[in-house]
Amino acid sequence: MHKNKIDIHEFLKHMESGEAIENDSAMLNYFHEMSQEALKITMELNNKYHTPEEIVEIFSKLTGKEVDKSFRLFPPFYTDCGKNITLGKNVFINCGCKFQDQGGIYIGDGCLLGHNVIITTLNHKIEPSKRQSLIPKPVKIEKNVWVGSGVTILPGVTIGDNSVIGAGSVVVKDIPANTIAVGNPCKVLRSIESEVGNV
Repeated sequence: MHKNKIDIHEFLKHMESGEAIENDSAMLNYFHEMSQEALKITMELNNKYHTPEEIVEIFSKLTGKEVDKSFRLFPPFYTDCGKNITLGKNVFINCGCKFQDQGGIYIGDGCLLGHNVIITTLNHKIEPSKRQSLIPKPVKIEKNVWVGSGVTILPGVTIGDNSVIGAGSVVVKDIPANTIAVGNPCKVLRSIESEVGNV
């Protein structure tokens, strides 16, 4: 008998594998179910005042895992999944950020995200006949990264420890640790060590 009911563990395992999510599949149907749940939770988050402690509680519900009490978020915040977001300690997310986290978003300790940051983890196949299919690739933001306002981070990108991404950048490939990177496409401008030496 063909199994057509997916659970969260199977979904996350599939996302980690990087295998495509085919159109009209049980996996895609589950995908849509989770989107509806995320919409309900983010509506709750975004449409009235919550204390910082309440926001931690709501975000834990959204992600399905305990979020550290040091987490801070200024709503509104948007996601169409939520269950593949992993946050470290002392993470700050400013208002207007949008996460497409099905492929996995990992944000390390001490990270700062400016206003209106967009993080995407899904691509479509190029062939028109297969374009409804989705290909997941995770985004990893390592420790103490500062992502400026209006940055877009594309699927499969890793940003190394301590780096700074300039406002308005479009990050299309990995950024090494301890660097300042800017632009569209985002490119390394200089090292953090050179900045520290000038203070």
